[in-house]
Amino acid sequence: MTTAPWRDPALPADARVADLLARMTLEEKAAQLYGVWVGAATDGDGVAPLQREMAADHDWDELITLGLGQLTRSFGTAPVEPALAARALARAQRRIAAAGRFGIPAVAHEECLAGFTAWRATAYPVPLAWGAAFDPALVEEMGRRIGRDLRAAGVHQGLAPVLDVVRDPRWGRVEETIGEDPYLVGTIGTAYVRGLESAGVIATLKHFAGYASSAGARNLAPVRAGVREFADITLPPFEMALREGGARSVMAAYTETDGVPASADPRLLTELLREEWGFTGTVVADYFGIGFLKTLHRVAADEAEAARLALAAGIDVELPTLRCYGAPLVTAVGEGRIPQALVDRAARRVLRQKCELGLLDADWRPEPEDAVELDSAENRALARRLAEESVVLLDNPGGVLPLAPGARIAVVGPRAADPLAMLGCYSFPSHVLTHHPDVPLGIEIPTLLDSLRAELPDAKVTFAEGCGVTDPDDAGFEEAVARAAEAEVCVAVLGDQAGLFGRGTSGEGCDVADLRLPGVQAELLDALVATGVPVVLVLLTGRPYALGRWQGRLGAVVQAFFPGEEGGPAVAGVLSGRVNPSGRLPVSVPRLPGGQPWTYLQPPLGLAGEVSSLDPTPLYPFGHGLSYTTFAWEDVRAPEAEVPTDGSYDLSVSVRNTGDRAGAEVVQLYLHDPVASVTRPDVRLIGYQRVGLLPGESRRITFRFHADLSSFTDRTGARVVEPGALELRLAASSGEVRHRARLRLTGPARVVGAGRRLRCEVEVSQGSD
Repeated sequence: MTTAPWRDPALPADARVADLLARMTLEEKAAQLYGVWVGAATDGDGVAPLQREMAADHDWDELITLGLGQLTRSFGTAPVEPALAARALARAQRRIAAAGRFGIPAVAHEECLAGFTAWRATAYPVPLAWGAAFDPALVEEMGRRIGRDLRAAGVHQGLAPVLDVVRDPRWGRVEETIGEDPYLVGTIGTAYVRGLESAGVIATLKHFAGYASSAGARNLAPVRAGVREFADITLPPFEMALREGGARSVMAAYTETDGVPASADPRLLTELLREEWGFTGTVVADYFGIGFLKTLHRVAADEAEAARLALAAGIDVELPTLRCYGAPLVTAVGEGRIPQALVDRAARRVLRQKCELGLLDADWRPEPEDAVELDSAENRALARRLAEESVVLLDNPGGVLPLAPGARIAVVGPRAADPLAMLGCYSFPSHVLTHHPDVPLGIEIPTLLDSLRAELPDAKVTFAEGCGVTDPDDAGFEEAVARAAEAEVCVAVLGDQAGLFGRGTSGEGCDVADLRLPGVQAELLDALVATGVPVVLVLLTGRPYALGRWQGRLGAVVQAFFPGEEGGPAVAGVLSGRVNPSGRLPVSVPRLPGGQPWTYLQPPLGLAGEVSSLDPTPLYPFGHGLSYTTFAWEDVRAPEAEVPTDGSYDLSVSVRNTGDRAGAEVVQLYLHDPVASVTRPDVRLIGYQRVGLLPGESRRITFRFHADLSSFTDRTGARVVEPGALELRLAASSGEVRHRARLRLTGPARVVGAGRRLRCEVEVSQGSD
C-alpha cells in the first residue's frame, strides 16, 4: 500500500502540508482552525471573560467527523486524577482521529502560567516572583519541568508566558506579569519559553500586545499608549522571546489600541509579527476574542464578519471553543464574503505545526508512555528554591530579622493560616477548585504559620487572625492586639486573596481603585504597631501596595509575591535566617496609595519636581532588596571612552561578600541618556547578574554593552542608535547607583531592525585578589 506524501516523515513539512491541503474540503480545513471546550460551564461563574454568554454546547460526535484543531483544557476544567485525565485525553484523541477522513488528532492545550493548571500538579510561584528572583536559569529549569509534565500528560501547547509589562499596578493581572521593566520581562520570559519549548511543548506568548496598558488599570479597557511607548516598552519582550526563545505561538490580546482591536489588526499580527520579525508559528485567539469583535468591540456585525476580520489580521485558531470559524466562516466563504485563501493560509500554519509535533505521522500514539506524576519531589524542590530566591527583604532597620530561635512570637493576620495565601489566580486550587468546594487541594501547601512553627521549634508561637482579607469586621482586633502585646515580636501576615473577575483582590478582573491594603488590614496593622512590640510585616500579594503610612514604624518588611506551594517554608526560612533573602523588586513599591499609574520608567516630566505637589517617588524602588550579609563593590573598571554607534564597551566590577554568611547579590546595569531626539526614561535596565557568594568570596562581573542597547524609536517611527553622550550605571537598584561610566557614541546615527542586539552579555569570573 502506497503511503500518501503527507504521511511520509521523510518529506519536508511544507511538502507534506501542501499535499494534505490539496485533499481537504473547505469544511475540513475550517475544522482545523478552532478548538472545542468540553465541559465548559455555561452558567454560574466561569474562568474566562463572559464565559456564560460566549460558551456553547456542540454535538461532539458530529463535529469531529470534519477533524478538530484543538482540545481546550482537558485537565484544567475540573478536578480529575491526572492519570485518569491523561487516559481520557488519549481516548478523546483516538475518537477524533477515527472520526475524520485523515485521522488527524487535535492539539491539546492547557494553562501553565504558574505550573500546569491541573489537579495535583505543582503550584510554582507566580511570574511576578520569577521577576523578583532575577534568575533566568532557574526559571528556564522550571519551564522545562512544566513542559515535561505537560507532554507526559499528552498536552502539546501551553498558554504561557505572560509578557505584558506592568504599566499600572492597580491592574488585577499584575501577579501574572514578570515586572515593570521590558528587559527583565524579556529575559525572564525568554528563559521560561526556552524551558517549555525544550520539552517539546509549544509556548504561547501573551497577550499580544498592549493588554497591560489598559486605561485606568481596568481589565479589557482601551489601550491609550503612544507609538513610542508601544514600540519601546510593550513589544521588546515579545520580540526577544520569539527571536531568542523560539516560541511557536502567540496569543492576540483582548484590547484595542487607538480604536483597532488587536484581534483585527493586520499591522500587528501580520506586518510586524510575521513580515518584520519573521514569525512562522500560529497565532491563537484569547478566549472568545474573535466573538468579542462583534459583542464587545462592535467592529463586526455578525460572527462571519468577525471571522473575516480575525483571519485577515492573522489569527489562525479560534479559542477556546467554536463560535465564528465554523459554519459562519464556511458560509461566508461560499458567498464570496471571505476569500478562501485566508482559510488556506491559516490551515497551512496549523497543519505545519501539527506536522512538527508528529501528529500527522502514521505511528502517532496518544497514550502516555510513563506514569503521570505532576507534583514530584524534584518539582517541589525546584518550587522551593524559586520561592526562596524570590522573597524580598524590603526593610530591616532595627535588625529584628532573623528572628531569635526561642522568641515569643505572635503571628497575626488573615494570610498566616490559609494555604491559598500562597497561590495566584491561575494555580489550579484558586482557578478551578473554588467551583468544587468539597474537593481537597490535591497538593500539600504548608501555611506560613505551620511553617514558622516547624522552622523555629523552640519558639513560643501564638496566632490570631485579626480580620479577613476583605471583611470590614474588626471584631478580631482585640485578640490580635492581646497576642501581640504578650510577645517579643509580632509577625503580621497580610495581603491578597487571588481570584477571578472580582472574586478576589488580585487576579484577572480584580482591578482596584488604589493601592491600599484590602479590607481593614491597614487598620489591623496600625493597631499592632501601637502596641510598641516590634512588628515584622510579611506581605503575600499579587501586586505592590503603598507602605508609606508605616515608614519608620515597622521592625522589618518582607514581600513575597504568591510564592507557590513551597512558599510557606521559603518565607519562614527567611524569617528564621535559614534562607538569606536575595529577591529584588520587579515592581516599585509606592509610598502613597493614590491611583496614579507610575513605574520607574519615567522621562524627566514623570519624576518629582516643583511644578506639582504630587511626588510619585516610590518608597522602595525597582530592583531594591536587602540581605543578611554585606557586599563590597570593588575595583570598578569603566574608563571614559568613545564608542562607535555600532560598537561595544566592557565595564566590570568585583563584588565581595564581606559578611559572615553566604548570600547572593544582584548587580544591575542601567542606561541614562542625557540628550536624545525624543524624551527618554531617566534610567532603564539593560543588564543584570545574580551572583552567589560565600563569606569572603568575590566574583568579577563584566557587562558587554553594545550600542544597540541604547536604541529607541525616534520621531519618524524608526528604531535608531543616536550619537552622543551616554551614562552606564552600575547599581543595586534603580534608585541606588554605585558607579557611573561615561562614554560617547560617535559616528552617524544608525537605523536598527530585527537583527539588533537585544541582550547585554555578562561574564562572571574570579574576583580581584
